Amino acid sequence: MHSFGANELLAGSKKSYLTSILFILAGLTHSYSAYSAPGFTLEQIVTIAAEQNPSISISKAREDSATASVITATTYANPQFEFGAGPTSYRTPGGQGNSGNWGVALSQPIDFPGVRNARREVAENQVQVATLGIELTKTEVRTRVKSAFYDVLQRQAVLEIAEADSNLLKDIRERVKLRVDVGESPKYELIKADTEALAAERDYQAARVRVTEAKAYLRGLIGTTIPEDYSLVGELPLSSSLPRVDELRGRINEATQLKQIRAAIKTSEANLRLQEQLRNPGLTVKAGVEQDPDLRQFRLGISIPLPVWDQRSGPIAQAAAEVREVNAILSDRELAIKRDIESAYQRYLIAQQQVAAFENGLLSQAEAVLRVAEAAYRFGERGILDYLDAQRTKRVVRKDYLSARYEYINTMLEIERLLGYELLEVKS
Repeated sequence: MHSFGANELLAGSKKSYLTSILFILAGLTHSYSAYSAPGFTLEQIVTIAAEQNPSISISKAREDSATASVITATTYANPQFEFGAGPTSYRTPGGQGNSGNWGVALSQPIDFPGVRNARREVAENQVQVATLGIELTKTEVRTRVKSAFYDVLQRQAVLEIAEADSNLLKDIRERVKLRVDVGESPKYELIKADTEALAAERDYQAARVRVTEAKAYLRGLIGTTIPEDYSLVGELPLSSSLPRVDELRGRINEATQLKQIRAAIKTSEANLRLQEQLRNPGLTVKAGVEQDPDLRQFRLGISIPLPVWDQRSGPIAQAAAEVREVNAILSDRELAIKRDIESAYQRYLIAQQQVAAFENGLLSQAEAVLRVAEAAYRFGERGILDYLDAQRTKRVVRKDYLSARYEYINTMLEIERLLGYELLEVKS
């Protein structure tokens, strides 16, 4: 009777202990559910980045500066007013003594039409370069944000796999320990199970760190308006596909990068014309009045600089070299875009084939092998090693599948960035 009472008391204390733990866990669950990190869709993330990213603000400021330069280029030079006065002393007999004199003059510089037109063309082309710079920066930011968004989703999916595997292997470890304790399995199986459980826990912790890192990088692209603790709503898209490679090649000439360089060529050519026109930039119209004690003179005239010593050979040669440089940059960039598109398209085809291989057989095969290995282990036909190997194989196949899906998306985003137009549409 005494022994039975002690056992009953021990069982009661264990039940009370378990009840307390359940209450604590329930309280923690309630506290966690009370706070939910704000969630953002891809559309929201891209919109916020377009408004808050500093690179876009820098490009807009450059456009404002270029627009202001048009006003400067089309503004006429200010006239100049001159006034002078002083005493007059007669040096010939018969003068009326000392007296004063004064003079007033007004001059207006006037540019020749060729100079004004070239200066205006330079400024207007600079505005076009800056405007295309904004478009190029927006494309760059949009593709980087989308790539980072999908990277977070991919890492979160890997984290979910790692967490499930860690929990499963902990459960397997407990079952193996029970079988070892009762003598149904050798001790080395427990050692192997412990090793696999520790490895799964290590992978889980590493996956958590990688998710945190990816979310921090995405937040850095967007701005501080996004809280540090946030979540993403969406999934890796697979419904989109690229046009044929020959169609992509046909769109290279319309790439924003090349448009900007062509606008820069027009700017440098206009600058070359401006430097040539500045050999004789214009004239200055002058008008004035001079008053002596007994004589008043009115004067009209013009002043024209003569390109005798300085014919601007240095600035003209420099401007001509800039024209050649920008044309060479255009050719080099065209080749680079063609090369990068070809490379990205081949990676896209490889990723597409890999995704299809996973979806058409590898995933189901890994799942089937795991089910067979698990059943064989439960019935004692195979050891724990075969079961753990099948579990590891399934985990690796699922991770590789997620990597292939992300590479599939990332290659499309790379081509989107190169061509400057959207291939993966942002949908709400």
